[in-house]
Amino acid sequence: MSSILINEEMISINYYNEIKTTLIKNEAYKKVKDYSKNKSDLNSYFEVGRLLVVAQGGEARAKYGNKLIKEYSEKLTKELGKGYNVSSLKRMRKFYLIIQKGATMSHQLTWSNYVELLKLDDINEIKYYIYICESHNLSVRDLRERIKSKEYERIGYKEELEEPKVNTLIKNPIIIKTKNKVNDNISEYTLHQFILEDMDNFL
Repeated sequence: MSSILINEEMISINYYNEIKTTLIKNEAYKKVKDYSKNKSDLNSYFEVGRLLVVAQGGEARAKYGNKLIKEYSEKLTKELGKGYNVSSLKRMRKFYLIIQKGATMSHQLTWSNYVELLKLDDINEIKYYIYICESHNLSVRDLRERIKSKEYERIGYKEELEEPKVNTLIKNPIIIKTKNKVNDNISEYTLHQFILEDMDNFL
C-alpha cells in the first residue's frame, strides 16, 4: 500500500513540475513585448488545463479533482506568486475541456475574452460568441454586454441556425406588426424572415 501511495505522489509531482515549467516559460515570454504574447497565454493555459485533467485521471474525474487543484494552487502561489489561485486553475482546466469539445482556440481573442466565455455552460453558445468576437473584433466589455443581453438566444441561433450568420445579427429587439399570425415570442431571425417575405408592407 505504501509503495502505491509513493508512486501516486511521484506522478502528482511530475505533473506539477510540468505545469510549473509551462507557467514559468509563459511568464518569461509575457515580459517580452511581442505581438504574439497573447498566443503564448492561450497555448500555455491550454497546456496547463490538459495537464490538470490528465493528473486528475481524465475528464470524467476532473470535476471531482479540486483537492489536487487546491494543492497545486498553494504550491504555485508560494513559488511563482499571485495569479494561480484555485479559480484561475479551474478556468484553465475548463478552457482545455471546451477546446476539446470543439470550441476554437482563436488567437484573435484574449484570455480575458475566454474568461467571460468560460462562465457559460452551453458549448454551442460559447462557439457562437467566439465567432462573433472574431467577426466583430469585440472587446471584453462588448462581449460581456452581448452575453448579458442574451443575444445568442434572441437571434434564434440555438433553435434555427446551424452556423451563425452575420446578416442575422440584430442588436436590439424590435416591435412590429405583421399580417402573419405568429406567437408573441419569436426570434429576431424569424422576424427578419417575415420582413424579407413581406417587404412591401414594411417600406
